[in-house]
Amino acid sequence: MSEINWLSDEEYQKAATQFRMQVNGVFDFMKVEDSLPVKYLYGLGEYVPGAVEEIVRLAEDFSLRVRGQDKPINLEMVRKKKRKTK
Repeated sequence: MSEINWLSDEEYQKAATQFRMQVNGVFDFMKVEDSLPVKYLYGLGEYVPGAVEEIVRLAEDFSLRVRGQDKPINLEMVRKKKRKTK
């Protein structure tokens, strides 16, 4: 198995920010207006930032898993909810 090539913190943050911006773009079809604060259809605006962060985290987990790290791929939101109900 090949060694994982880790980016510097600066390069990682740049890549993560670029990815986050693209994921935000996925939700553009739901925007009502671009002025701040951004408004989304169906009152989903408060959920979009959390969904974006969750997608970014899942992508990070996936990238580690396919490179041989034993990293579970699951939703942090679901894990937190399960912890609260116990």
